Amino acid sequence: MVSKTLIQLFPLPGGEVSLEGLYLKEALFRRGTFERPFVYGNFLTSLDGRIALEDDKGMAYTPSSLTTSDDFRLFLELQAQADCLITHGGYLRALDAGRLGSILQVGTHTAGMDLPEWRRQQGLSAQPAVVIASASLDFPLPESLKAHDQKVYIATGADAPEARLSFWRKQGIEVLVVGRGALVDGDLLTRALGDRGYRTLYLIAGPQMLETMTRESCLAVLFQTITHQLMGGEAFRTLVPGPVLGPFGHLKLVTLFYDQAGSNGAGQWFAQFKTINGRTDSP
Repeated sequence: MVSKTLIQLFPLPGGEVSLEGLYLKEALFRRGTFERPFVYGNFLTSLDGRIALEDDKGMAYTPSSLTTSDDFRLFLELQAQADCLITHGGYLRALDAGRLGSILQVGTHTAGMDLPEWRRQQGLSAQPAVVIASASLDFPLPESLKAHDQKVYIATGADAPEARLSFWRKQGIEVLVVGRGALVDGDLLTRALGDRGYRTLYLIAGPQMLETMTRESCLAVLFQTITHQLMGGEAFRTLVPGPVLGPFGHLKLVTLFYDQAGSNGAGQWFAQFKTINGRTDSP
């Protein structure tokens, strides 16, 4: 299959580049250390800042018009470089209900069948570990995690319900208490995972985790696909909830690529930003 061609807009001079392998070339898995794990995230947004809409029951969903096969390929390339994925209980509940697809394993989608071999060539484990961040600890555990022999951790705050803590510990799962209240603290979680031998942490946990990782100066790089469409919608979700981030949210553009027409017909930008105040900077 011939890879799609993108136009490099930044840095200059630009030119045409292949989409396939675009993010693998970043070699993110080489940037972190146990003392300072490399934390990166990836979001897909519309021009008016939507990452998801809400249905009439208040449940978030990603409109099919927002997603493209090209963006998904790049998501999988970022996933393939992680030694640990950070997700959350809400995703597992949605996965169990059939509202979302599985993104917890490398090489299980047609678009990324080449990536397990790529991981092997880089000396990475067959599959990344998975951290589930949750305040309630009320979620189902997918059978796929056991089937792929993935190490699983649960991350929560000090106010987590004791009964649920006991339940998960009896299942043999290590629970990381890395928050002073109900929620996970980004800095404490990052340090705990570094102590356990993880250097490359990929955030697939949604806006709340992005917010704490940014505010705690743990986020190093943010990848963002911006699709050229205005979505509207009275109830919607955006990148970062919570109080004003101020200087912690200041970013610097690293790369920008232009896809003239995605699989949904609209154009899109693939952008990479580094945080100015992050603990682990990109080259």
